[in-house]
Amino acid sequence: MSTRRDAAAAKAFFRKAIRSQQRPPQTITLDGYAASHRAVRELKADGCLPTETKLRSSKYLKNLIEQDHRGVKQRIAVMLGFKQFRNAAITVAGIELMHRIRKGQFGLRRLGIQGGAASRIWNAILGV
Repeated sequence: MSTRRDAAAAKAFFRKAIRSQQRPPQTITLDGYAASHRAVRELKADGCLPTETKLRSSKYLKNLIEQDHRGVKQRIAVMLGFKQFRNAAITVAGIELMHRIRKGQFGLRRLGIQGGAASRIWNAILGV
């Protein structure tokens, strides 16, 4: 995050996001903010992002992504907050991990598990 929401901050964000993934994105959905679009064009020109990556602009499509956090918000609201940031970070990481497993975004092949019960998958991941 940056105090200024400019193209340089957007490029830094996209570089970090691309590095954290196993492969570059096929599609990027952005709102109408021009700096984000310029940052993606520059990353494609620099070769940091494949030129075949599709760029969509729709504030409504972004709402689907924002709704992904609804499950986390529902679980945390019942807990009435956290006393320490560390506890919050651990809880949110666990919830997000389960969401990634459920949506098929977590690579289970390297653990030797393909499909199976959620408890078996969870125990295999925690054992790593």
